[in-house]
Amino acid sequence: MGGAPSTTKYIIHAKIEIDGVVEKPDVIGAIFGQTEGLLGDELDLRELQKSGRIGRIQVELESKGGKSIGEIIVPSSLDKVETAIIASAIETIDKVGPCSAKVTIEKIEDAREEKRKRIIERAKELLRKWEAEQGLELKEITEEVMKSIRALELVKYGEEGLPAGPDIDKSDTIIVVEGRADVINMLKHGYRNVIAIEGATVPETVRKLSKEKTVIAFVDGDRGGELVLKELLQVADIDYIARAPAGKEVEELTGKEIAKCLRNKVPVEEYQARAEKIEEESRSEARVNRDVLLKISNIAGQVKSLQGSLEALMLNENYEVVKKIPVRDLAESLQSEGGVAAVIFDGVITQRLVDIAEERGVKLLVGARIGNIAKRPYNVSLTTIEDLLKQLSA
Repeated sequence: MGGAPSTTKYIIHAKIEIDGVVEKPDVIGAIFGQTEGLLGDELDLRELQKSGRIGRIQVELESKGGKSIGEIIVPSSLDKVETAIIASAIETIDKVGPCSAKVTIEKIEDAREEKRKRIIERAKELLRKWEAEQGLELKEITEEVMKSIRALELVKYGEEGLPAGPDIDKSDTIIVVEGRADVINMLKHGYRNVIAIEGATVPETVRKLSKEKTVIAFVDGDRGGELVLKELLQVADIDYIARAPAGKEVEELTGKEIAKCLRNKVPVEEYQARAEKIEEESRSEARVNRDVLLKISNIAGQVKSLQGSLEALMLNENYEVVKKIPVRDLAESLQSEGGVAAVIFDGVITQRLVDIAEERGVKLLVGARIGNIAKRPYNVSLTTIEDLLKQLSA
């Protein structure tokens, strides 16, 4: 299902243990089925494979003594944060068909590291050949290479040894980016007041600097960038926000693109106001029918307890609970169950769930969040648990 991503950055290696004898397609089906709806459309495995950001999922299985043990390999061209989220989602799988299963992530391999090693070895080979053919002294080559390296001037800063430019202490304004590669690219284009957070958690060094200096947060133009920015805004004193163009990472920008992004930076207050407006506009406007509300009010306690549970309630025409299931099984159950009038669940309402609901005659979908829904059928109402509870208490 799907080919390899155009540029594989990371490879997820997972071990799977199953109490029963199953086939490879059963495992792959469980991966797609049980992760659906957990992370929204942006990180839906089916959509990621269609766009080439997740490659072909490989499964190797060996059955012995009534049990199956194997390895799952998932190539990813997502960024570091998104890849880790996908790996965590895969680790939640606990069934393959009717059999209990356990998935353990063993490692996330940086596929580019092997390429770097090959590049270094090839560079050495080319330099030796160049020296022999051109009569150029190795010392002269080394000096030229060192000049290029010195031009980058990458340093380690603070207790955590964060990748940074040499002017962090000198500058009144600093630029905070995500990783080492971002710093190197910024240095290459003359920005010496840059520092990386190197991970999903904002280091104490960056928190302290944000209280002393004007800070520009410069993040990737993808979902990973949004997550990094969210963390920065929660724990650091950010003054301005700059984003790479949609779908691009800071490490791959040209000098012209970097300059434009920084020129278009916005004050944090303006960014937050925009974000709140977008969120408000994206919230469901659906008002649940008064008669339906009256019936659902009988199970208000169960609805409230769904929050954070990753479970779903399936309701009949009288809006009585007929089934309670894990969210990962919701799409499959909706396709097979009859007489379901409403579904209330702790997960993201995706386009696929909406399509299934329309096909199966479901009138109401209530989720923790509404994803990107391009096609909204007139006969299926969408709202969130939060909005439903507000209407119930009104």
